[in-house]
Amino acid sequence: MPAQLQHPLLAADNTATIVLVLGFAAIIAGIVFFVVFAQYARLWIQAATTGARVGIFDLIRMTLRKVNPAVIVRSKIMAVKAGITEDEGITTKALEAHYLSGGNVPLVIRSMIAARKAKIITLDYKQATAIDLAGRNILEAVQTSVYPRVIDCPSKDSKRATLDAIAKNGIQLKVRARVTVRANLDQLIGGATEETIVARVGEGIVSAIGSSDTHAHALENPDTISKAVLARKLDSQTAFEIVSIDIADIDVGDNIGARLQADQAEADTRVARAQAEGRRAMAVSEEQENFAKMEENRARLVEAEAEVPKAIADAFTNGRLGIFDYYKLKNVQADTDMRESIASSGSTRRE
Repeated sequence: MPAQLQHPLLAADNTATIVLVLGFAAIIAGIVFFVVFAQYARLWIQAATTGARVGIFDLIRMTLRKVNPAVIVRSKIMAVKAGITEDEGITTKALEAHYLSGGNVPLVIRSMIAARKAKIITLDYKQATAIDLAGRNILEAVQTSVYPRVIDCPSKDSKRATLDAIAKNGIQLKVRARVTVRANLDQLIGGATEETIVARVGEGIVSAIGSSDTHAHALENPDTISKAVLARKLDSQTAFEIVSIDIADIDVGDNIGARLQADQAEADTRVARAQAEGRRAMAVSEEQENFAKMEENRARLVEAEAEVPKAIADAFTNGRLGIFDYYKLKNVQADTDMRESIASSGSTRRE
């Protein structure tokens, strides 16, 4: 009996405990809901009132994925207010994917808005995100497409202030040019930068001046240089489209042709002097060789003259030469010496 009387009391206590737990859980859930609502209420209200269509659970999911909800919501609000709908690819998931890829979501949206307001270029979301992920400033590219940009050639950072080219007559011309370019969005990914444009334009100007017959022709018609450079399609495979090339300044430099001719003449003179010096050295060498041969012949003559007394003595010994023959030979030799002496004295007087 006592156990039966206590059983209803225990059941009442269990019911009260359950109610207490449920009430406590409800309070905690309310607090959590209030905290979450307080955290995302402002963004959710902004999205709801502007038609951006971003739910409260989408905001919570962004936080769990480490995506900044404020960036996504404000970017989508900008797109919606500019008239860019989700049909054009700007959905919440697409914006989150670009954010997680490391892209600049607000910059992409602003670039698309600028392209739409300009009404002269077409830029979709996929192309804009691809350009942004490629590391290019998509907004700057759109602005350059709308408002062409002027590039100095040579650039202001270059060590040379002018482009130096030489006409066919050897006169040097110093040129400064300005290139007006517009961004080519189709070639922006993988296209060459403005340094390539400057290099190509400089090469074209030098080539155009070099093909001129005289420097006066280039001075009289600078537009022929611009037309020749534009005809070469220098903007191919670059991120820009060349609008115009203007010759800002052109001056006459040095007479490079005359200087080269003078240098060549000086070089020819040095070569001729070297060749003449070589010939002189050869002549001196030959003269020395002739002197050596003369001395050699003189030595042989002396040697031969030394053999004469021996031969005479041998002739006396063998009886082939008598004393009278010897005196006749000496007389003949004396006459010969006298005649040579007279001949040499006569030639000396005539001189």
